[in-house]
Amino acid sequence: MIIDFHTHIFPEKIATKTIALLSEKGGIPPFSDGTANGLVDKMERADVDVSVTLPVLTSPAQFESVNRYAAEINQIFADRKRRLISFAGIHPDCDALDKKMEWIKTSGFLGVKLHPDYQGTMIDDEKYVRIMECAKEYDLIAVTHAGVDGAYPDTVHCPPERALRLIRRVPHSKLVLAHLGANEMPEEVLDTLCGENVYFDTAYVLRFTPVETFRRILERHGEDRILFATDSPWSDVAGDVDIIRSFGLDQTTEKKIFCENAKALLGI
Repeated sequence: MIIDFHTHIFPEKIATKTIALLSEKGGIPPFSDGTANGLVDKMERADVDVSVTLPVLTSPAQFESVNRYAAEINQIFADRKRRLISFAGIHPDCDALDKKMEWIKTSGFLGVKLHPDYQGTMIDDEKYVRIMECAKEYDLIAVTHAGVDGAYPDTVHCPPERALRLIRRVPHSKLVLAHLGANEMPEEVLDTLCGENVYFDTAYVLRFTPVETFRRILERHGEDRILFATDSPWSDVAGDVDIIRSFGLDQTTEKKIFCENAKALLGI
């Protein structure tokens, strides 16, 4: 079994335009069309069983429409062979954060996605602290972009030292720092975050991470806290599966990264 813990999809009517916009803004080419069916096609080719889709709110006004689509995805793909599990989106500037987080829980979502760069807020801001307090209270997974984002190269809104401050403020065992803890900042991750009670996912970074660096993070952070993820459509799903397999990990470790850690976190 393979679970891809970090993917993105968009409604068909806006997918083409959105993917083109994000590709230009971030300076990265897409590997699929950004639709649900496009993701499922990539899953088929890579023999991925489950993909977690992570909606990003760039404005508080998107809360209802984005999460309505996320709920539809969960309903449509609940019993499919290639299952999509959508988290909810939340923005730090949403009003009534507590009520919105409670709604996310009661609506059946397993987690929320944060993106400090696209949301223009530092990860240790009091608004994110409150979101994390609610995530902990409602037993929700929280996934956040971490490290450098190509669209915002001048300001890193979730560097390791600030992520650590958030962890210290709100210890929550279901926090996932994307991109191996911090995109383009592996040494800082090794010095600051490895060994903390958080998960790292492998979204986007596998193509750019030397096997020696991956092994150092794996050894220092632990095989129980690494989640396979691609960041599709911004990385090739089959290619990332092959990269993990090329690292020469033992079968137990590889299985934990590919599915067992994610199954435990998702409760499936």
